[in-house]
Amino acid sequence: MNSKQTKMRAQRRALRVRRRIKEESTLPRVSVFKSLNHIYAQLIDDAAHKTLASCSTLELKDLTGNKKDVAHAIGMELAKRAKKAGITVAVFDRGQFLYHGRVASLAEGIREGGLQI
Repeated sequence: MNSKQTKMRAQRRALRVRRRIKEESTLPRVSVFKSLNHIYAQLIDDAAHKTLASCSTLELKDLTGNKKDVAHAIGMELAKRAKKAGITVAVFDRGQFLYHGRVASLAEGIREGGLQI
């Protein structure tokens, strides 16, 4: 399979996930992106088209451990920032990524931080 087909499959998967989330809820969504070295999460209000809170490994440089532990810490920090912004409930948008590994660890950190997803 060539890279163009792989990119198209990932894009279709992301749009499918996002469409289901937007149809079901008017709550803010937690959008996740991961690269080879970093993970990014942001809380987005789709109605107002604004980012309410965000967190990434680029901001928190003092994190140590493996990538799953770092993702868990990012989730906890995002939950803390969301609570500071007055948000207690959101929906989880995994995008093109499978709910596995770092993405699942991030979601667990968000839940452990007190944000209901």
